Amino acid sequence: MAHTGLRPLWVLLLTPLAGVLVTLSLAPFGLWPAGIASCALYCYLLSTCAPRQALWRGWLFGLGLFGSGVSWVYVSIHVYGYASVPLAAFLTTLFCAGLALLHSLFAWTYVRHVRPLPGGMLLGFAALWVLFEWLRSWLLTGFPWLYLGYAHIDSWLAGWAPIVGVYGLSFICAVSGACLFLAWRNPRPVALLTYASLLAGLWGGAGLLKTVEWVAPAAEQPLSVALYQPNIPQQLKWRREQYPEILRQFDRALPEQHGHDIVLWPESALPRFYQQARDYLDPVAQQLQRNDATLITGIPWRDAGSEDYYNSIVALGAGEGLYHKQRLVPFGEYVPLESRLRGLIAFFDLPMSSFSAGPPGQDLLEANGYRIAPFICYEVVYPDLVARSARTADLLVTISNDSWFGASIGPLQHLQMAQMRALENGRYLLRGTNNGISAIIDHRGQILAQAPQFEEAVLTGEAQVMLGRTPAASFGTRPVISACALLLLLLLVIFHTFWRGGEAATTTE
Repeated sequence: MAHTGLRPLWVLLLTPLAGVLVTLSLAPFGLWPAGIASCALYCYLLSTCAPRQALWRGWLFGLGLFGSGVSWVYVSIHVYGYASVPLAAFLTTLFCAGLALLHSLFAWTYVRHVRPLPGGMLLGFAALWVLFEWLRSWLLTGFPWLYLGYAHIDSWLAGWAPIVGVYGLSFICAVSGACLFLAWRNPRPVALLTYASLLAGLWGGAGLLKTVEWVAPAAEQPLSVALYQPNIPQQLKWRREQYPEILRQFDRALPEQHGHDIVLWPESALPRFYQQARDYLDPVAQQLQRNDATLITGIPWRDAGSEDYYNSIVALGAGEGLYHKQRLVPFGEYVPLESRLRGLIAFFDLPMSSFSAGPPGQDLLEANGYRIAPFICYEVVYPDLVARSARTADLLVTISNDSWFGASIGPLQHLQMAQMRALENGRYLLRGTNNGISAIIDHRGQILAQAPQFEEAVLTGEAQVMLGRTPAASFGTRPVISACALLLLLLLVIFHTFWRGGEAATTTE
């Protein structure tokens, strides 16, 4: 049986480490070369092993990746879901181990079907990687987290983002890692020149593209914005007796928010349905309207005469519009197999965990005559969902309540993904949260201002309306995904038409 020559202990150590390196490349660590090193090491570990070995190694890689990168779900399960430490640890491990099965399938597919192809260990590896990232974005409702490309929001490769988006960046990162591995394995001058030329084209091209301005500022003056971060403890927020104190807190913070064109409050800012909170919101909206200001706030919504309720955003005052969240978080906002799981443990009975999904194709919000594309929490991590609305929007707004993940790396990863959406679409993005990290992000994905985490704050600044579209906003992820699928198909055709044909001719002769 083919093997890499590595002892089982080294495989057991190096394969999860390769997964951990991806996490280190992302926020908050920001060691972007670690993602490329991860791909190089992964290529090495899968370079000569058999498909059965690849299944095991892929799972170990995925366990290292998700165990280090998303184990913060433990906080919501234990602290806010009231699961015991052993039960929370078990559910977190089960979650990470289940996600790791996708990398097990990736590794088997690569070794069995892609690695033998001409160019399979270089372009084939990267194309398959991107297709599996895309698969993870929709399979079983999707979990589009920990993509390689997010590490490059501040690297030289950021120049490619407005064209090819995060999936394109993942492809370039995977190709770069594969080049490093192949250059180490085959250091002949011709091979080294090939790999160096490919890397120079990708990285040098990114440097040139960073100078391109895909969008331009509108003639109007920037909008003055105020983002209120209330920092209300999650354990207290949904207690009925706390509601009067929450209203008093919002009242105390209102004077500092006056005088701005847009005021943004976070997801479920008031723990009441909009219809129940109008006695508070209507006077606030009227006061803002007199000053030509718009309040955009997250709040649960229930239609009259209906049992369905939604996680929503409304624009009030000098703006208007209503948006219901489309992409719900499993177990946080709805419970799969609800009839079987409700009541088993407190985690399956979290407050407001029976939301209905909003319909696709909803209208944008309007604020002071400008079109606002709204996204709630998890939605901002879906590139196509954001791009569809961003095409006709003047400004992007996302609200969240990352309190569920405490002082973990989760909120920092979430912020980085919001930065990528701003860069991809060439639009300023306002991010309002309950306890951080609220931020004003420009059209290049750079944070202009941010509020301190775990503190009550009113973050003020300016947001410039931009004109024009980036290629990524115009076409979404379809070109990159299609190109990766076609690339693998092309490699298969070449293999079976020329490679196998040549082998057969040689044998006949």
